[in-house]
Amino acid sequence: MIEIKKAVPCNPDFRFREPVSLSIGKNEHIAFVGPNGGGKSMLARMLAGNYPLKEGRIDYGFSPSPVYRNIKFIAFKDNYGPADSSYYLQQRWNSQDRDVSPLVRDVLERSLNGVSDSIFFELFGIDEMLEKQMVSLSSGEMRKFQLTKALLSHPRILIIDNPFIGLDAATRGQLYGLLNRLAGAGEVQVMLILAKTDEIPGFITHVVPVEGMLCKERIARGDFAEIIPEAPHTGDLRPPEARPAAPDFYAAKSDMIIEMRDVSIKYGTRTILDSLSWTVRRGEKWALLGRNGSGKSTLLSLVCADNPQSYACDISLFGRRRGSGESIWDIKKRIGYVSPEMHRSCSVNIPAIEIVAGGLHDSIGFYVSSRPEHLSACEWWMNLFGISALKERRFLQLSDGEQRLVLLARAFVKDPELLILDEPFHGLDTKNRLLVKAIIESFCNRPGKTLIMVTHYEQELPGSITNRLVLEKTPETQT
Repeated sequence: MIEIKKAVPCNPDFRFREPVSLSIGKNEHIAFVGPNGGGKSMLARMLAGNYPLKEGRIDYGFSPSPVYRNIKFIAFKDNYGPADSSYYLQQRWNSQDRDVSPLVRDVLERSLNGVSDSIFFELFGIDEMLEKQMVSLSSGEMRKFQLTKALLSHPRILIIDNPFIGLDAATRGQLYGLLNRLAGAGEVQVMLILAKTDEIPGFITHVVPVEGMLCKERIARGDFAEIIPEAPHTGDLRPPEARPAAPDFYAAKSDMIIEMRDVSIKYGTRTILDSLSWTVRRGEKWALLGRNGSGKSTLLSLVCADNPQSYACDISLFGRRRGSGESIWDIKKRIGYVSPEMHRSCSVNIPAIEIVAGGLHDSIGFYVSSRPEHLSACEWWMNLFGISALKERRFLQLSDGEQRLVLLARAFVKDPELLILDEPFHGLDTKNRLLVKAIIESFCNRPGKTLIMVTHYEQELPGSITNRLVLEKTPETQT
């Protein structure tokens, strides 16, 4: 039994409009649901003991054993790996950083404490990841690692923020089966933070709505029904001009956006991409698909010039051969990009509009232009994504879903020729998912716009998709 009695956190940046009171029974498994910015993750952090209380108290029922030994909380950004000031966007593909990164085996063995838990390894296919460096894991592989590490500690309460994001369909099914078994056997009390209410598992007994910074009473799962909003209509996108003038290097437009010829990427003895040839023409809309760890993000790192090995490959972008005199900034000027790695690396606590403005110069936390047309473009895109009221709020004070909307506005702000969206819907509630999908559809309807999109959910793909590339995972594939 957990009793939250009129709890008020000490930090004024993390407070509800009213003190929180909530009762959770011993055998109840909870889903916290509500809109982005409503307070779901804040409530979970209170339960996990992350926020000292100014008023009230939380009774857990397992005293004198400390809270941290009994509750494991997997936060949203844990999907991508520990976020700290030393992490940078290209780190995953930097061979030097790979050499000093610990192995998955070493980290998990420290969690085992001599206990045999091979069932978790087998369930998620952890065995094939054991010899990989931590820094090399894809976001989906990192999610499996974090879940396994948490379960190895045998917690009494397991709290997971959006447990199914970043996982391919097979792994989502495996996770559902595992949580269902643990909940049914009474081995652990499961609490989930869900932005997608169509993913409420059957073992959930109660739903706690959290919205407008108010925690409401729990209700039986069978009595919960979400009102699905209508899909918005964005109309024809007519954004203000803000993209910096293209350099002379790419002055001549080409119908060939990407040309890869017999590209292979290896790290040590591991082959990530093997003799891949791929052509993307102007105006095409591509779905990039594949299992967790099949190489999707590695492929995109070659396009965005974030991977040092890209200069050793036969790659042409926008009609010019890679390594023929262009800079990384020449390439990025024509690309709008958002990804799990970008979200993880964005740890600067500056106003949201400065994050968006960084998209004009392909930087995060370094915005120097004060040109009126640049500010106007940032505000226009933030208004389109429904976050104009957040423009002066600091990025790290936003909810995870609000942060994702800011990063999406950053990807669109220069109205790019090539838009690359790697899992763009992570952490978004139903309303915002419909909005973002409508914006993507409108972008795709404009002449000359090219899209590459990664997702593990078929229904997230825009209807204008013209081509698909499916990467197959091999035993040697690492990222």
